Amino acid sequence: MLTGKKILLGITGGIAAYKAASLCSKLVQQGAEVRVIMTGSATQFISELTLQALSKHPVYTDTFDEKNPQVIAHIDLADWADLALVAPATANIIAKMAVGIADDMLSTTLLATEAPIMIAPAMNVHMYTHPAVTRNLAELTGRGVLIVEPGSGQLACGYTGKGRMEEPEAIVAVLANYFARQKRVAEQPLAGKKVVVTAGGTVERLDPVRYITNDSSGKMGFAIAKAARSLGAEVVIVAGRTEVSPPAFSEGLTVTRVESALEMYEAVNAIWADTDILVKAAAVADYRPKQIAEQKMKKSGETMTLELVKNIDILETLGRSKMGQFLIGFAAETDQLEQNALDKLRRKNCDLLIANDVTAEGAGFGSDTNIVHVYDQDGLVQSLPQLSKEEIGLRIMELAAERLTGEFK
Repeated sequence: MLTGKKILLGITGGIAAYKAASLCSKLVQQGAEVRVIMTGSATQFISELTLQALSKHPVYTDTFDEKNPQVIAHIDLADWADLALVAPATANIIAKMAVGIADDMLSTTLLATEAPIMIAPAMNVHMYTHPAVTRNLAELTGRGVLIVEPGSGQLACGYTGKGRMEEPEAIVAVLANYFARQKRVAEQPLAGKKVVVTAGGTVERLDPVRYITNDSSGKMGFAIAKAARSLGAEVVIVAGRTEVSPPAFSEGLTVTRVESALEMYEAVNAIWADTDILVKAAAVADYRPKQIAEQKMKKSGETMTLELVKNIDILETLGRSKMGQFLIGFAAETDQLEQNALDKLRRKNCDLLIANDVTAEGAGFGSDTNIVHVYDQDGLVQSLPQLSKEEIGLRIMELAAERLTGEFK
C-alpha cells in the first residue's frame, strides 16, 4: 500500500528521534518516497547525513535554505506530500500545530500542507498527561489529525508510563492501513445502497415558546452521513435540533428537518422499506408533555407539575419490523456501559450498537471527538480511542459496509 506514496517525515527533538532513522528506512523499503524535515533540536540527537543516506534525498532544516531556486521549499514540500508524518512529535511541535505557530521549517510546512497529517507523540509520561498537551491533542484530533498513540514502558528519563513513541514497524502498519482505507473509499463499497442517518436532538413542545430537549449537537450523526456519502451511498439525513450545519448538500445527499420524536419516526418510517442501512445517532426524547398549551403558559404559583407520556421507541419499533435492513443504534451512557449497551442492542434487535460514556473527557455531547465501543450480538467488536467524530463515522460505516457485503470475517 506504500509503493509510490509520497511521505513527508518530520523529525523533532526528542530522544525517540533515533527511531526515525529506522522508520525512514522501513518506509523506503516499503516503496514510499520520503522527504525529511528536521528541527534544529532533532539534529542534536541524530545527524542530517543519516537521514539523507536513508531517504536518498536532501534533508531540510532551515526555512531559508532554499536548495532549488525554482521553488519555495516549504510550499513545494507541502504540495508534494501524500501524507505528512511527524515522528517523534514532541509536546512543543504539538503545541505549535494546535495554535498555528510557524517559526521553523517543519511547523511552516505543516501549516501550508493540505495533505493528511499524522503524528506519533513521544515525551515524558507527566508531559503527555499534562492538561495543556491533552487539550492540544484534542484540538488536533478534532481537526482530523491522525494520532499514533504512544506506548507504555520504560522512558529515557527513568520514569515508567505512557509516552514512548510507537515502534517504527507499527507506524508503518498504521500508514499502510490508512492508504488501504483510501483505496476502499475509492472503491465506493456502499455504491447503490441507501443509508438513512438520524442526527441531533428532538424537541417536545410545552407551549409555543418552551420545549424539552437534550444536549445532542448533531456532530456525530452528520459525521456518519458524510462518511456514508464518501463510501458511495445515497444518504438521507433526518435531523432534529442541531448546533451545527449538516454536510453540504450534494447529489446523493438530502436533509429532512423534523422537530419531535413522532415527526422523526414518521419521516424515517416513510422511507424504511427501501433503506439498506439505518444509523440512529439522534438523541430522541423518551417522553413528551401530555398536553401542549396553545398559548404561552403564564407563571403561577411556586411550583408547576408537568405530566409526561411515553414517546414511541423508534429504534425498537423499526428493529421489530426490519426485513433485511442493517440497523445501527447508539447508546449514550453514564455507567455500566457494556451491560446497558448489550441489553439495548438485544432488546431493539440492532445489528450493531455504538456506545459511549458521555461523562468521559473528549466523548460528551458537543465535542468534536468521541470514544466509542462497538457491539454486536456476540459482544464487543472493537473499541475506538479518542478520535475525531469524522474518523469514527468513517470507521463505523466501513464496518457496516463489511457486514452488509459479507466481507466481515
